[in-house]
Amino acid sequence: MSKRLQAMGLKKYKDNFEVRIHEDALDTPYTWKNSKVVFVNSMSDLFHKDIPLEFIKKVFKVMNNNPQHVFQVLTKRADRLLELHTELKWTHNIWMGVSVENEKVIDRIDFLRNINARVKFLSLEPLLGPLPNLNLENIDWVIVGGESGRKPRPMDADWVIDIQEQCKDKDVAFFFKQWGGKNKKAAGRLLNGRTQDEMPEIELQRSVQYIYL
Repeated sequence: MSKRLQAMGLKKYKDNFEVRIHEDALDTPYTWKNSKVVFVNSMSDLFHKDIPLEFIKKVFKVMNNNPQHVFQVLTKRADRLLELHTELKWTHNIWMGVSVENEKVIDRIDFLRNINARVKFLSLEPLLGPLPNLNLENIDWVIVGGESGRKPRPMDADWVIDIQEQCKDKDVAFFFKQWGGKNKKAAGRLLNGRTQDEMPEIELQRSVQYIYL
């Protein structure tokens, strides 16, 4: 995706995978008139080792100062998240999640469990193997999706259904994002003949809009 955006000539993505900080974007949430659900780092990782703590604090200050919005933060660097979490202010509108693609990185869930976020979620995308023994204690939301692109690795339907059943047993909201594949639109996002769009309750007073930053 980043290579595609780079090829389009977008300034923010000119360095492809190199870490770049865009402090000018921090003012954007203050300009929104209506409540929004914001995926904070859709093309990055806020807890990457090259992101200074001071910048992370600035991002959190923006989220703290805008309680009318919900901010969803996702990381693969769960160890650094745990290391820094006491340095950050976790207001009710910050949802924190970790990516878990297979059993090799399942320990990220334990790191997340110790964070003070009101909503904790797992992004099992792309799901690259079965996860039969998920510990969902203190987890509020699970998102599952298959890999897409030119050479996607396959996702078995049995893996997805098993995770859905685990969520049901523990009363955890389950969201199925996509089957993925080379043509993710054609593959769709139906599971057992219907969409699965459960999510934690959003405590906002007005109608919300979803946005990716």
